[in-house]
Amino acid sequence: MPRHFPHALVIALTIGFGTLSASTQAQVPPTPKVQSGNGHPYEIADSEVWDVPDPVSQRGYQVFVALPPSYAKQPQRRYPVLYVTDADYAFPIIRQLARRLNVEGPKIEEFILVGLSYGKGEDGGVSRRRDYTPTPNGPSTDVPGSIHGHSQAYQQYLRDQVKPFITARYRTDPATAIFLGHSYGALLGTQILFTDPDLFSGYILGSPSLWYDKRHILKVEANYAKRNQDLKAKVFLYVGAYEALRKGDRRYNQTVDMVADNRALEKTLQSRKYPGLKLESVVLNDEDHVTVAPRGFTRGLMYLLPVR
Repeated sequence: MPRHFPHALVIALTIGFGTLSASTQAQVPPTPKVQSGNGHPYEIADSEVWDVPDPVSQRGYQVFVALPPSYAKQPQRRYPVLYVTDADYAFPIIRQLARRLNVEGPKIEEFILVGLSYGKGEDGGVSRRRDYTPTPNGPSTDVPGSIHGHSQAYQQYLRDQVKPFITARYRTDPATAIFLGHSYGALLGTQILFTDPDLFSGYILGSPSLWYDKRHILKVEANYAKRNQDLKAKVFLYVGAYEALRKGDRRYNQTVDMVADNRALEKTLQSRKYPGLKLESVVLNDEDHVTVAPRGFTRGLMYLLPVR
């Protein structure tokens, strides 16, 4: 018997330490991403970049994807998807805001973030003037030779290429797809809302350029209202208080009153009494067209994606 005791002890200790090790590993949080250093570009953890070209226009586009923290750990779970325009600046901001909001306990649902890039190799201004505007009648202050008015084509690209690509590759919740756009991006969002509202279930429309081409988009809304008795969508509108028109005061807009336009759209939508529409609209104090975006993003996320 004494000759067998050390062997049994080794087995017992091995089993014991193995159990302890597994238990300990289960409690260890995932290792944070280590950046490559040596002057290489900063990389966003848990993000991916995919080429999703438009076969109609033959333009190259990319989508940036950020997966939620629980995505790998909950393989049966499906997630809402948030699509954001102007991804060069908005994608990293929203990715960090989403994590920050939940740092002391969940305030919003986790979601898959999809950033919509500008055309590959194009200046952002070129892409957004062309892809986010509804008519060729751009403002005279734009760069000479600028192309406008291709938002219907870009909307078709989102419907036929981007959304199917994301749906096929990721575990998405088919009931919750949200569009977020600011300025011209929100102008594109209002066009989608009033021409193909089912493309997204929710809309965050920040400082929308409703002034564009003599408020063309308000005519699109009126045409929708003539043909439809309902608008099934959850919509969050925001604008900065300094986006009102007050000539001579450089804190405010000097050419267009975006606060008045936003309120006009809000009142119009309320007057339609659509049974399926949920609408919130805010004017954020001490903010202008540039500074309001991060705050508006935060409020929009909390309205559209509250923890259930």
